[in-house]
Amino acid sequence: MKANGRGVFLVAGILVVSALLGGMYGPSVRATAAGASDAQESLRSFTRVLAIVQQNYAEPVDVDKLIYDGAIPGMLRGLDPHSNFFDQRQFSLLREDQHGKYYGVGMQVGPRDGRTVVMAPFVGSPAYKVGIRPGDVILKVDDKSTEGLTTTEVADMLKGPKGTVVKVTVGREGAEKSLDFTVVRDEIPRHAVDNVLMVRPGIGYVRLTSFNEVTSRELTDALRELDVASLKGLILDLRTNPGGLLNEAVSVADMFLDKNQLIVSHRGRASQERRYHAVRGNQGVDVPLVLLMGPYSASASEIVAGAIQDHDRGLIVGENSFGKGLVQTVIQLGENTGLALTTARYYTPSGRLIQRDYKAVSLYDYHYNRKNNQNTTDVKLTDSGRQVLGGGGIAPDVQVAAPKNNRFQDLLLRRDVFYPFEIGVGGFARYYLAQNRTITRDFTADDQVIQELRRYLDKQGISFTEADLQANLRWVQHKIKRELFVSTFGLSEGYKVALEDDVQVQKAIEVLPQARALYENAKKIVAQRAGSAVPRP
Repeated sequence: MKANGRGVFLVAGILVVSALLGGMYGPSVRATAAGASDAQESLRSFTRVLAIVQQNYAEPVDVDKLIYDGAIPGMLRGLDPHSNFFDQRQFSLLREDQHGKYYGVGMQVGPRDGRTVVMAPFVGSPAYKVGIRPGDVILKVDDKSTEGLTTTEVADMLKGPKGTVVKVTVGREGAEKSLDFTVVRDEIPRHAVDNVLMVRPGIGYVRLTSFNEVTSRELTDALRELDVASLKGLILDLRTNPGGLLNEAVSVADMFLDKNQLIVSHRGRASQERRYHAVRGNQGVDVPLVLLMGPYSASASEIVAGAIQDHDRGLIVGENSFGKGLVQTVIQLGENTGLALTTARYYTPSGRLIQRDYKAVSLYDYHYNRKNNQNTTDVKLTDSGRQVLGGGGIAPDVQVAAPKNNRFQDLLLRRDVFYPFEIGVGGFARYYLAQNRTITRDFTADDQVIQELRRYLDKQGISFTEADLQANLRWVQHKIKRELFVSTFGLSEGYKVALEDDVQVQKAIEVLPQARALYENAKKIVAQRAGSAVPRP
């Protein structure tokens, strides 16, 4: 069998370049030579092992798969959990995330019972305009059956150049036949700001879902829409924000801090320390600020939160953030692949490194079984003198755990009666709407609606007791209203309903006066400190 050398050459190139870089920044010529020699020996060992596997493995070997899915990711995992290799598709998705746009039909899709289901079309998107609904099952794309295809494969089929046409065939509950939609692909924005609203009179709410190339611009627009200078308080929700571009995190923090305040610094073995300061500053806008954080808030989110917390600009409410204090540089390789390599560590203004320990745990435990233990030896002070700790992410000033579902709630979610908010509209909402019900904005899940739910549960063979239903009545009513609003009025309206019962948001509203007092006190202390430092004649 003829060897496929494409992947081998890539690994060889990486190892050689690594050897050269290691020597370039090494302490001596001797170290350079030794490093290059070690790398060459490692490469020879690798190619010998690969040749043996190719010739003797029980089944034919896909060399590219071995290298792209095994050897390179394995090598990078030996460094840290965040250095990563991107194949062509992953690199394309990364670029889409960074650019804040892609080309397609504009809807969320997900797997359900072995098929790909529409979770929610984006309001105003081509899919939304032609009438595709949450809950629609995608049966065909351009007359090609989706049976047996993964959701990722179906999503790729829906993407394409702007202005091209795609035919989407769906199955819909209550419809006797499948429905065909002709959709013209368009530019679909990946909004970093996906919800802007007033949660109370005078109190604005903005959810930031990522830090891409449009984040600071969209946040500026959101603050203008809310008329931030007139607000009594602002809640910035970063709970589902995994991070993104460093420069966008700096720009967001710049909007709330005073001019010249330090936002973040980073340094690494091969890079000098770089410090980022507020260039424009908040320009006198001192609205009380609360940031919502949680275990999925990471990286750039933690940069913003660390700057806000260290300068006492606002309060952090929620749960410990992820704890990622490493900076990755994305390097494009050949064939539209890429390498995200950790090149530095970043530090909050007080000097904290918030990176969690990753050397003493497995990769699985690091990502999915996190223990955000703060480093009690890394004690720093905020501008007003409050103690903050490094390691373990950003610890909130006000701890509020997200509610956990009970057994009955888990049962209904597991049987797809209701979906988690980020996924879309569950089975009962589709069943209810299929009976040609009209939903108005004053809708409430009254006794008649709950009776419909009982019938639906019986039809689905879902066992429940009346005691279960009554004990969870408020939760059930809220879920029904939220999902019907998503389906009828769009994700944004459904999200407003979701926030009404969000304990972390309600706590954020409650502590806004404390956030104002903290910020005003910090400004006084900083001013006094600066005054005492002025030389006396």
